[in-house]
Amino acid sequence: MALPTILVTNDDGIDSPFLAALLDALATEARLFIAAPAAEQSWIGKAMSRHREVAVTPREGFPGPAWAIDGTPSDCVNIALGHLLPARPDLVISGINLGQNAGLPFILASGTIAGAIEAVLHGLPAVAVSHCVESHEFETVKATPGDLPDDLRESLAHAARHTVRFVRALSGIPNPGPFAVHNFNFPRRTRPDTPVHRTVPGPLRTGSLFAPAENARYGFSFSPGEELATNGVFTDIACLRQGCISHSILDYARLGMPA
Repeated sequence: MALPTILVTNDDGIDSPFLAALLDALATEARLFIAAPAAEQSWIGKAMSRHREVAVTPREGFPGPAWAIDGTPSDCVNIALGHLLPARPDLVISGINLGQNAGLPFILASGTIAGAIEAVLHGLPAVAVSHCVESHEFETVKATPGDLPDDLRESLAHAARHTVRFVRALSGIPNPGPFAVHNFNFPRRTRPDTPVHRTVPGPLRTGSLFAPAENARYGFSFSPGEELATNGVFTDIACLRQGCISHSILDYARLGMPA
């Protein structure tokens, strides 16, 4: 049986160790193509580079043809599908993201999820994958990406293998819809036996995400937001809090549909 063809992207950049962990797990499972941002594009959402040309640079040392693209995750997927790949892939995976993409405001802002959205807009199945890190680890991991704590590296490897198992099973899962993205969030300490639960995006009220700086400027200042009542619905945020793997189906065809 021929291996499936998978396009992989992310929003943390092509040199992210979180992307590398996913590629390591997928290398023997699929024919891989990698099209990822040349630099970090977190919090960019579904933005595309409307007002400038985008540079595409081939890269070596990956388990398949790879390109560093000077643009957003949506740029990467759009350019790869339209110009770089020899044929349509079977699947697009976006991730593994550094940090969770859980809670509705953060899902809407995520470049990782936007890369998957771009895929479904092309009629392809798509999976977004994110992995929690502790708040005190976040900047350290970004500053020294090749020097991950051993337990985080192990958890990432388990998350990547869970992703592979889902990819294997995907053909037997009913299609959730032509504009639906599978959104996986892995807890900080993922194990081979960590349970997976179906969830919905947690409702949050974010408030300001900026703080005053000097000279009438404002700098980004992350806030986790205020969780709102869910009437007993099991959310991605609650799932991660319990140390479990969250699987949400984000069906963009239902936007504006009657409840």
